[in-house]
Amino acid sequence: QVQLDESGGGLVQAGASLTLSCTASLSGRAFNNYAMGWFRQAPGKAVEFVAAISGAGTNTDHADAVKSRFTMARDDAKNTVYLQMNSLKLEDTANYYCTSKWAPASPFTIYRNSNTYDYWGQGTQVTVSS
Repeated sequence: QVQLDESGGGLVQAGASLTLSCTASLSGRAFNNYAMGWFRQAPGKAVEFVAAISGAGTNTDHADAVKSRFTMARDDAKNTVYLQMNSLKLEDTANYYCTSKWAPASPFTIYRNSNTYDYWGQGTQVTVSS
């Protein structure tokens, strides 16, 4: 069982920055055995891939819509992943979800498909205003 707790969302103006955090509570398993992801969902829209990082932390991938503005990272000592978001735009407004996938045999693989992930957090709301 994995519990994911996101934080860091809020209301900001366009052009501002935010950093989202997601801390995992694990049942005795090492955090670096989990590939992690961030997804978002805006009202009336489908869930959208934002970023992913491999269990080893060596590989990352970001959606085209956020590349050069968002950066995903992990700190295994704290069981935490981050999403640094810069130059926020109105279209970044959404509920942001942290996800985890048990992947000890694939430490360098990143996953973009939401159906791949085993656990999801409750989400943290990001609202960007003009």
